[in-house]
Amino acid sequence: MQITCPYCGPRDLAEFAYQGDANRTRPDPASTDQQVWNAYVYDRTNPAGEHREYWQHAGGCRSHLLVVRSTLTHEITSVGFVHDKTPSPARSRRRGSSKGAGA
Repeated sequence: MQITCPYCGPRDLAEFAYQGDANRTRPDPASTDQQVWNAYVYDRTNPAGEHREYWQHAGGCRSHLLVVRSTLTHEITSVGFVHDKTPSPARSRRRGSSKGAGA
């Protein structure tokens, strides 16, 4: 499996670290409600199909990414920076590359 880092381009999965489900909302850090924290930590869904996930390009630019991946086929339909909040279709933006390169 390859993930296309928006900054570095397509890279092998070995360069990335999974950081969790991007669909869940973290409780208020000041909350002392044990049930809310237990639900956040232990209650997980097991979706079949597209799933939003956080990944870090740990072996590259160290960017935190928002990836939409099918849990059935592992096909990645979009990758974006977490700070952008909206993943976009996989794209390549390599350092030093120029349009029409490869000739």
